[in-house]
Amino acid sequence: MIPPQELLEENPNITNYIDEDSADNNLKDNEDWTRKKKHVFILSSAGKPIYSRYGNEDKLAWLFGVMQTLVSFVQSSGDCIKSIHAANTLFVFLVKKPLILVAVSKAQDGVQQLTSELSYVFNQITSILTLTRLNKIYEQRQNYDLRRLLAGVERLIDHLLDYSETEPSFFLGAVECLPLSLSVRDTINSAIVAACNKIKNLVFVILLAKNKLISLIRMKKYCLHPADLHLIFNLVQASESLKNSESWTPLCLPRFDSSVKPNSILLKKLRRGNCLEAINESLNVKDESYTTADFQEIRHYLYKCKSTAQFYQPSIGPPYTQTTEHLINVYKRAHHKLHSTVRPLKLIFERNSKEAILAWDTKGFELYIVFEPLIDTTKAISFVGKLLNWIKKKEERIFHLNAPTL
Repeated sequence: MIPPQELLEENPNITNYIDEDSADNNLKDNEDWTRKKKHVFILSSAGKPIYSRYGNEDKLAWLFGVMQTLVSFVQSSGDCIKSIHAANTLFVFLVKKPLILVAVSKAQDGVQQLTSELSYVFNQITSILTLTRLNKIYEQRQNYDLRRLLAGVERLIDHLLDYSETEPSFFLGAVECLPLSLSVRDTINSAIVAACNKIKNLVFVILLAKNKLISLIRMKKYCLHPADLHLIFNLVQASESLKNSESWTPLCLPRFDSSVKPNSILLKKLRRGNCLEAINESLNVKDESYTTADFQEIRHYLYKCKSTAQFYQPSIGPPYTQTTEHLINVYKRAHHKLHSTVRPLKLIFERNSKEAILAWDTKGFELYIVFEPLIDTTKAISFVGKLLNWIKKKEERIFHLNAPTL
């Protein structure tokens, strides 16, 4: 760790940046900006501003200069800066040449979680520009203003960051499926295979609705990573043209380079099999879940199947209907403790005045359950067994267990 005073003495440029009048004017006059719990910045290795989640990059040029100086100062000693912990604020750096990504959070995120979010942001950029093109640009011009090429991509990044803060799929590294009966899902899969098996060089066909996977058909020997699916989901949700009409868009995926094309023949087959009605019904009706009146002590839960990288959760209800962010933070804290790089745990049971949380990591699954705060420990363990039995009986409905091949 570098003492702050030593850092300032050896790098007077930092104080020069901070002491500029523009710094005071930009921040003190913008209370909304300073009240944000989390900021994300992207800059080039040369310190050129590229993206700020909030505020104007040009007015924050001094801040980008500070971040670039910190990265360069640590690199000059043969090291790489990862994070800075200051009071209740966490600064996380991700150096992915030719870019530097920085997250500043006053929330309860951990270093791993913020690093993962920054990786998603970097992958979102390379999915549009490709890493090869990005490197070539900065090899030719180190001071290039990448914002010229990212016009419109900022919207995808904004949506991705909002999406990642409300969806457990990101920190779980899994995808949520739309609950459907096995017969309906089989009919959908058969219709997709029949409509697409003669299309040359088609590697994946993905059917989704409201960030939930309905079907994934793949070419033999190829798999699609959950991180790639998250980027596809984000692209669809953030693009009105993809949601409201047939459209084609080039997309480079970090784990697999491919593209997706619409197929109107498929829609006809799905209509004939009454599959669209079943999909709409599942989207509009709350799926049966293990939070009935007989088990009021269970408020919510997440179950991740490791073999399929898929997870299931019931609809969010009271007392979290208006405080979804709090519930997600409860899960994030538990996930961080299970997967801590310093002292990972297999089983956690904690309680406070608001709720009790049980988290369990096994070879086959991860389970997170939020209970009423006064639940008895023995009763909580009993509910775990009953919930696992319920999931086992319903797994064909709530998971996409077998991905047919083309």
